[in-house]
Amino acid sequence: MELTLWTYEGPPHIGAMRIASSMKGVHYVLHAPQGDTYADLLFTMIERRGQRPPVTYTTFQARDLGGDTAELVKGHIQEAVERFQPEALLVGESCTAELIQDQPGSLAKGMGFDIPVVSLELPAYSKKENWGAAETFYQLVRGLLLKVSEEAPEHNPSSWKDEGRRPKVNLLGPSLLGFRCRDDVLEIQKILGQHGIDVNIVAPLGATPADLMRIPQADINVCLYPEVAESTCIWLERNFGMPFINIPPIGIGATNDFLKAIHEVLGMDIPNPSEEEKQSRLPWYSKSVDSNYLTGKRVFIFGDGTHVLAAARIADEELGFAVVGIGTYSREMARKVRTAAKGLGIEALITNDYLEVEAAIKETAPELVLGTQMERHSAKRLGVPCAVISTPMHVQDVPARYSPQMGWEGANVIFDDWVHPLMMGLEEHLIGMFRHDFEFTDGHQSHLGHLGGHSNQTEAPSSVDHSNKIESDSLDEHLPRWTTEGESELAKIPFFVRGKVRRNTEKYARQAGCKEIDGETLLDAKAHFGA
Repeated sequence: MELTLWTYEGPPHIGAMRIASSMKGVHYVLHAPQGDTYADLLFTMIERRGQRPPVTYTTFQARDLGGDTAELVKGHIQEAVERFQPEALLVGESCTAELIQDQPGSLAKGMGFDIPVVSLELPAYSKKENWGAAETFYQLVRGLLLKVSEEAPEHNPSSWKDEGRRPKVNLLGPSLLGFRCRDDVLEIQKILGQHGIDVNIVAPLGATPADLMRIPQADINVCLYPEVAESTCIWLERNFGMPFINIPPIGIGATNDFLKAIHEVLGMDIPNPSEEEKQSRLPWYSKSVDSNYLTGKRVFIFGDGTHVLAAARIADEELGFAVVGIGTYSREMARKVRTAAKGLGIEALITNDYLEVEAAIKETAPELVLGTQMERHSAKRLGVPCAVISTPMHVQDVPARYSPQMGWEGANVIFDDWVHPLMMGLEEHLIGMFRHDFEFTDGHQSHLGHLGGHSNQTEAPSSVDHSNKIESDSLDEHLPRWTTEGESELAKIPFFVRGKVRRNTEKYARQAGCKEIDGETLLDAKAHFGA
């Protein structure tokens, strides 16, 4: 076992907690020692929720291991059902409890409850959090709909036309602790509504067990987050004949492809891409002169599969970046990421070791890193700008404002998040180039405070370059003298041309026989050289 400071994913029971916490009317009984209750903090801190997760822990201790832990489990299950009155019950065990082999799911099913009981077998030592979320969602949907599927009629995604109604879709995959999921759902609901498409249910986020029973009423399923919902969508397609769209709409191209695919499956007229794109400012900027600065910028991308694939496409096709590295910690998405990497002419990095990722960043020498909170720390150590695009994330990556990643507005947010670090880097570069100009040595600092002026710093006189104060000052003591007024007027001229203006003005003053240079002399020199 490799000991590490950080992990990209928690154990699979954390994924199960995400599903339970995302839904209403669902309770999760987790057979776990007291120490595993740390998971509550993930939801109260990162998600900024006012309520704790709907989870009951058995919290067994060392002294309990000498007795009947099965009875301990049954007692907690009974208490949880009586207290919380859930519509569906999830039962599982943590990595520690897995070693005891009490099989809490089987115990719960034998207790005679009149609610659905879903037994979760989540191998903690071979699987991770995203897999646990996907498996939990799949088992819950399958457990509720299995009997219904046996009698399901033949599904027709175009039946909405015959029934005289608007088409309906399910949005599957968004959950708590996902990256900007809540805002993504709002954005996609808005876009679909503009196209005359209604949302039947969103799940697991905000759904109840009763909502899951209504899944077959939709015309198609939309898999927004494959890590969580792809296995469920495949099962629904196989058992109900429901087609699903598996194109996360992140970026301009993907959003267009997403809408085109939905319209095609539903039998609707295909929307005009050029008109759709006008809802975002990213395409305009990509075609503008200012975007030339971004062309060819080297970028390294790492995170979950969904956001990495989307980021690679945006970087390569929409912003003109050069993708020099790509990878994921999600083994379930490794094949797709490898395929994308091959298309970019590079090799994918599949690992859950953040130090290995840091070494790859150092080797490829990117100008921008797109990653998780771990890559943000690595990039900071390496002095490279970074934007967080994926979980795991810090609380600062869960903004209070509306900040989706999907759809047209998501493209605007992505543009701001990615481009601003590069633009600030350009600003710092310019300030570094001209830091010896008196405008900066006189207290005008960068907003970062370390490359600009020196008003709050002590610098040896020998380290200051006074070349902009007339090269010939030290060469000819008989040169015209600058008055206070003249220096004041000169200071109003942009610093990157001020040296040339100073030299030209002195040249003019010598030719005109002026012993002092004041504001009027400066204007006369400007007129002279302008003519």
